[in-house]
Amino acid sequence: MTDLIPDLRAPSAPEGTGRVKSGMPVSRVDGRAKVTGAARYAAEHAAPDLTYGVVVSGTVAKGRIKTIDTSAAEAVPGVIAVLTHENRKVKMRGNDLAYKDMTAPAGSPFRPLYSDRIFYSGQPVALVVAETFEAARHAASLVSLTYDVEEHDTNLLANLGRAYKPRPLKAGFTPPSSKGDADAAWDAAPVKIEAQYYNGVEHHNPMEMHASTVVYGEDGHLTVYDKTQSSQNSRWYISHAFGLSKDKVTVRNPYVGGAFGSGLRPQYQLPLAVMAALQLKRSVRVVLTRQQMFSFGHRPETWHRIKLAADRDGQLSAIVHEAIQETSRLEDYVEVVVNWSGQMYACDNIKLAYELVGTDRYTPIDMRAPGAAHGVHALEVAMDELAYELKMDPLAFRLKNYAEKNPLEDKPYSSKELRQCYQLGSERFGWKDRPIEPRSMRDGEELVGWGMATGMWDSLVMVARVSAVLHADGRLVVSSAASDIGTGTYTVMSMIAAEAMGLPMERVTFQLGDSTLPLAPVEGGSSHVSTVGSGVAGACEKLQKTLLKMAQAMPDSIFRKLQLRQVEFNDGRIHLRGQPDNGVSLSEVLAHAGKDRVEEKFLLTPQMLKQRKYSRAVHSAVFCEVRVNEKLGIVRVTRVVNAVAAGRIISAKTAESQIVGGVVWGISQALHEETYTDHRLGRFMNHNYAEYHVAVNADIHDIQVIFADEDDRVVSKQLGAKGVGEIGIVGVAAAVSNAIFHATGKRLRTTPMSPDKLLLGDHEVPLHSPPELN
Repeated sequence: MTDLIPDLRAPSAPEGTGRVKSGMPVSRVDGRAKVTGAARYAAEHAAPDLTYGVVVSGTVAKGRIKTIDTSAAEAVPGVIAVLTHENRKVKMRGNDLAYKDMTAPAGSPFRPLYSDRIFYSGQPVALVVAETFEAARHAASLVSLTYDVEEHDTNLLANLGRAYKPRPLKAGFTPPSSKGDADAAWDAAPVKIEAQYYNGVEHHNPMEMHASTVVYGEDGHLTVYDKTQSSQNSRWYISHAFGLSKDKVTVRNPYVGGAFGSGLRPQYQLPLAVMAALQLKRSVRVVLTRQQMFSFGHRPETWHRIKLAADRDGQLSAIVHEAIQETSRLEDYVEVVVNWSGQMYACDNIKLAYELVGTDRYTPIDMRAPGAAHGVHALEVAMDELAYELKMDPLAFRLKNYAEKNPLEDKPYSSKELRQCYQLGSERFGWKDRPIEPRSMRDGEELVGWGMATGMWDSLVMVARVSAVLHADGRLVVSSAASDIGTGTYTVMSMIAAEAMGLPMERVTFQLGDSTLPLAPVEGGSSHVSTVGSGVAGACEKLQKTLLKMAQAMPDSIFRKLQLRQVEFNDGRIHLRGQPDNGVSLSEVLAHAGKDRVEEKFLLTPQMLKQRKYSRAVHSAVFCEVRVNEKLGIVRVTRVVNAVAAGRIISAKTAESQIVGGVVWGISQALHEETYTDHRLGRFMNHNYAEYHVAVNADIHDIQVIFADEDDRVVSKQLGAKGVGEIGIVGVAAAVSNAIFHATGKRLRTTPMSPDKLLLGDHEVPLHSPPELN
């Protein structure tokens, strides 16, 4: 791909940005497009014959569709068709494999409008397509259905006893392992705790609702603008589910208004829009309503039991962490929930277990720091509990059990500056002034508490291809089918390329968000910088080598017999290292070679043999202050310091923004967010912004971010960087919980910690007859 894709309009830095180096606080190159409205999202791309689809949602949790009456809807002026499982003419393939996207778990993926079966409340049962959105929306309200209702069950806590081990697991999930005899060590220990923990369902609520605009071309080619975290994953799904050649489908996602995991898998509006476009041979747009945003994947409800034991000096002797999560009847969605408890602290006896309970809900999906947001919360609250049993400072207790190696695998860490995080964070927070006794600090009517927790997240590297094209006029265009879900991908990749080639930022364009671009992984797991970014660095290094060879071929070249390390690229020139005046412009190099452009491509593959010798992770230390009005049960998080070790920081401004955003969400998880189910109906009840509470500006106060000095060439040989997308949220809810205990002496073990729980105590956790997990 040599030129910018029409109507993609990849942004470049504004004039005057100039030269950049890693770690600089560079403003987003896509910022102007976003604040002026020039950035177009999935539901904002036009087509000359565009029609509008509105989804009709089912109202029962389980059963079969008995009748569908679409006559009233079809009579609405402007309605073109009402698609159902009964009149769908587009062929959809019949095997499960055809519907498995690149991130699908084990099982049978949900297929919209495929049959009369109802698997969950809110399931799409029809699609009304009309000439206008208003007509489609009105007609959708007129579709009438009857059902043969079957008995459903959506209650995880009532079914812990029927938990089972996951079926064959998805790639990237490591089943939990154990070592030693944790139960015996716990029984024999002089100091120990045992408790159960619970996390309620959370739903993604990005600003941009899920939408797909399918532009039907004259030759039947589909150009799809989709709200997704991977254009290539959406193309994969469409081509396989509908039996289309991938050459007949192009998917674009140049701008994504937040996703946080909700766009990892194609959501049902995508196949519905494609189905309608193929059947009607017209362009179709389908946008989910805010309420329908609650009708697909969510962060799963999770139950934990943790047992910790130590000797009287505070050395851990046993860690037991068992967890049960909900999944759908269709698929075994799995998360790495308990594994963190086998990695974070030195201990000779560790027992981990993880099982699932199938319920009549849609399959859960990854949400920011999947597994860790729940698993680390439970472990870190338990660690605080044991610290109080030992009468030790919680930070001192963690330092006492600091893991120099991965305790389960006995592998060294590729890099681990967690001690530095503890030091920097505690000093900035003022932790040394913290009295250990609960209820020892007060400010007027509010009790004041200080809590802390450790955070941890994987450092992932995947496979990616990158193209770099230098034009004779000095423009550099770098391309990969990456995604920018608001994290700053455009900016970071542009910075890496600009620094590598010695160009001002405004001369560099990074092109992403198109399935025809070079291969990129799904944007998730905090892997894009270490993967695509390393690919950008690799492509630019190949470009440098090519340009050096071309310069060596010039008459009387001063570069003959020189190696790459002996030259520099600056301001559109190649020159001897340390001698900026002793060189030649890149334009002259290309002109002499008779080229108007030069292109290099690079394939980034993980260094598996080297990496498997190490444990690879990012770490953090979270310190939190809360103020509690005990009479009203109101908690305010007034101060957070989050110290993070995430390798070399490429873009200081976007990296800090990611951590701040993670902390905000962690506060929201701790105090606000939960989707409640009426189990009689099997339905999420608060599926709107009025009743699904998220943190707002008034809930957020002082947040400070510190980055430890770290460089990891095992995770990223080219950059030394690791990811920061997930780590910001990990540990925050636990730090809030621990601060609440310090303020009040009341231990809350569930999320969210809403006012009723502070006033009445935890009541969601079943404190009787917990199951024995194997």
